[in-house]
Amino acid sequence: MTHAAHPTQASAVTLDAAAPQSAVPSSPMRWIPSLYFVQGLQFFVVMLIAGLMFKQMGVANDQIARWTGLIGLAWAFKPLWSPLVELARSKKMVVVAMQFSGAAGLGLLAVALQASHFFALSIAVLFFLAYASATHDIACDGLYMGALDEKRQAAYAGWQGAFFNASKFLTLGGLMVLAGRLETSMGVFNAWSLIFVMLAGLLALLAAWNAKALPNPERVSAEPVKLAEIVADFLKKPGIWQMVLFIVIFRLAEGQVQTIGPLFLIEARRADGGGGLGLTSEQVGGVYGTVGTAAFLVGSILGGYFTSWLGLKRAMPVLVIAMAIPNAVFWGLSLAMPTSVWTIGAAVGLEMAGYGFGFVGMILYIMQVVAPGRYQTAHYALGSGVMQLGFILSKTISGDIQVAMGYQHFFLWTLVCGVPALLLLLWVPLSSRVSAPAA
Repeated sequence: MTHAAHPTQASAVTLDAAAPQSAVPSSPMRWIPSLYFVQGLQFFVVMLIAGLMFKQMGVANDQIARWTGLIGLAWAFKPLWSPLVELARSKKMVVVAMQFSGAAGLGLLAVALQASHFFALSIAVLFFLAYASATHDIACDGLYMGALDEKRQAAYAGWQGAFFNASKFLTLGGLMVLAGRLETSMGVFNAWSLIFVMLAGLLALLAAWNAKALPNPERVSAEPVKLAEIVADFLKKPGIWQMVLFIVIFRLAEGQVQTIGPLFLIEARRADGGGGLGLTSEQVGGVYGTVGTAAFLVGSILGGYFTSWLGLKRAMPVLVIAMAIPNAVFWGLSLAMPTSVWTIGAAVGLEMAGYGFGFVGMILYIMQVVAPGRYQTAHYALGSGVMQLGFILSKTISGDIQVAMGYQHFFLWTLVCGVPALLLLLWVPLSSRVSAPAA
């Protein structure tokens, strides 16, 4: 799940504190499901569905990876404009405005797909959607923390993740299957235009509900904080540059395989064995939206319990190795080229379970090693921004590498890319050197 950046401003900016209980609806379940479902929906449309759609439209892998990677920088750079969101009188207003903006953007995307220069126009609309979604994330998480006290924040955190990932189930398990069926009767472009019109309508309805149901926590003044002060404190942490390098390298292999892997599943088979597995949109949606999503959730839960049992320092080597499972799975698929959807589905389940299990390591590394200190929340936002930047950089170059190497050699290359992260464990700090946040 994406995490909002917190107050970071060159001029003085006040922090939000918990709102009075009267500002909180009788049950947060009135608004948490719709709020975090929308957060996930906008993110997965831009970062996941768009690439699979372009593949069906005949766009080359290098173009897909390069442009969707650049679009994804919105989530890496969002800490830069988080102070502007912090200055807003009402985070509810920002959330609802960005949700209606997202609905409008999805409608524009449906129109762009009917144009002769559909790819360029679609990329322009996706840029707009990405920055609206990233801005929504900042206000969304800020509203959540401002409306609930610490006890309720913890109690409803699981529901956040559940509804965020429910949107992934809809986009992959629902939309991809529906698109696959519509493509055969309407053609690819008309099918996806209809999909985005439907999504625009759904998002507009959810935005209207959130305009009514969301709380509007009061802004409570606190100690002013400056951007320069936060960044300087971040850069003074012992071993910070080793930490930053580790975060970037940790995602070097992941960003490449998570971008090209799904495209490999859709790529048509070739007689010389250099193509993909030739699955339809409906088959890919069925595989990722069911067994893939379930396996990722199970892997994440098990990874959390495993790390809690051993502690982050002892668990991290296993978590890094688990991150190589997706790379090994796709390399194996490119060698075996199975035709059975059941076999491919089982492989995707293993891939996503390993991905979920291992990725816990990076979230906890930022939370427990990078973030602790005087500005823990803001430093978590900075660390997660670096994490997203590492993913985007590897995603952006993945298409060019795959086109140059072919699928088999590319997936073997991604396995090699996972080795540096394992070696860096001998050098990087694996526990916080800050004893406690300053008062």
